[in-house]
Amino acid sequence: MRKITFDIETSNIFSEVASNNARDLDLSVICIHDSETGEYSSYKQEELSKLWPIMEKADMLITFNGDHFDIPLLDKYYPGDLTQIKSLDLLKEVRASLGRRIKLDTLAQATLGSQKSGNGLDAVTWWRNGEYEKVIKYCIDDVKITKQIYEYARKNNSLKYLDLPSRNVKEFKLDASNWEEKEDHIMTHTLF
Repeated sequence: MRKITFDIETSNIFSEVASNNARDLDLSVICIHDSETGEYSSYKQEELSKLWPIMEKADMLITFNGDHFDIPLLDKYYPGDLTQIKSLDLLKEVRASLGRRIKLDTLAQATLGSQKSGNGLDAVTWWRNGEYEKVIKYCIDDVKITKQIYEYARKNNSLKYLDLPSRNVKEFKLDASNWEEKEDHIMTHTLF
């Protein structure tokens, strides 16, 4: 199964576009991990034509909050319909199991013992300051964390988070047994 784990950074924020719809934002960079090649790569908005053939060959897209944010935003640029590819949104899985949302950084600290190297607002500022490589590194770091969280959940059928009121690390179960079941999808290919 070819899995593409990805994360997107933007060049603007919701308050600037007077909307909470991800499609109203502008992509600065998308970073991916391709399970077929084992490589991480990045694509600025003007390089998306190089990304489409990779996405079209994916059996599954893995994200954190991707169903609500990353996929709708990326689909704005894609000439077809990326929602036709199976999506595994880790935040959606966490919410279904735990009953509430947990930040990626909170999961990473408790589950992996690592943390994010910044946040989305930092990335927008860096992008505007021309610090493109800093944004790409941050985005790739988020892809690595998302991939590691996915792999941990698949192996252990659980994840951990730091419960702020008690300051204790808590583990919760989730069922990852069917995550890698293939689904048929109908893609409209870009012919790039």
